[in-house]
Amino acid sequence: MMPLTPWVRRLLVANAVIYFLLPMGSNLYWSLAFFPQEFLREPWTGITYQFLHGGFGHMAFNMLALFFFGPRLEERMGGGHFMAMYLGAGFMGAILSLFLAFGDPLARPIVGASGAVYGVLAAYAAIWPRTVIHIWAVLPIQAWVLALIMVLASLWFGLTGGGNVAHFAHLGGLVYGFAYIKWWDWKKGAAKREFQKKLEVPVPVAGAGVVGGDSAALKRWEAIDIAGLHELNRQEVETLLTKAREDGVRALSVPERQFLERMVQA
Repeated sequence: MMPLTPWVRRLLVANAVIYFLLPMGSNLYWSLAFFPQEFLREPWTGITYQFLHGGFGHMAFNMLALFFFGPRLEERMGGGHFMAMYLGAGFMGAILSLFLAFGDPLARPIVGASGAVYGVLAAYAAIWPRTVIHIWAVLPIQAWVLALIMVLASLWFGLTGGGNVAHFAHLGGLVYGFAYIKWWDWKKGAAKREFQKKLEVPVPVAGAGVVGGDSAALKRWEAIDIAGLHELNRQEVETLLTKAREDGVRALSVPERQFLERMVQA
């Protein structure tokens, strides 16, 4: 089991401290809870409700899941993206519950980190779908199967009425967590592809493609202050200059020409 990461540790401490210091049912407690019918007047409760719980078991279950699945995910995503995904999943859970409770003045208040934690589980399953998770430390199940079961269960119980549980908050968290991690993965891949594309672009050389241009490039590279370079860079420059003199500038690959141009500007 990997050690706790910074933001997972802070979330665990914050939820535990708030649970033990803020009396359940107090005026302050209810002012931080999410009331669907009051959301437009108190939009911040879409965040604050995530740090309240309806009992010790409720808090302990959510924090246990965060303890097991959060650190690996935060290490992979980084703290900023992890928190954006975590809080966003909880907020989306509140929004989904809001739309489904629209027009109901008696809609129940919602508390708990379940929507955010379900988002963590969905993101975890999206990255490591084949990881085997042991339910109750006994029943083995792959992460993607568990996530699918949670989605179907949240949808079913939400539509049929599943007691005093915000099933649609769970569903909203699951959907947001999955969508966020897919967006994050796409963005990271796009940045990598853009970087590789830049490496493939030839360095502009005056008169490139003609003998005169090759001669000008070689002359520019020969003017590099080799003595001022690091030993490894100096050896590489000398090797490439020898190759350019003996085989011609066009014998150098694009990365090799780029390296020499960087040394010119160093």
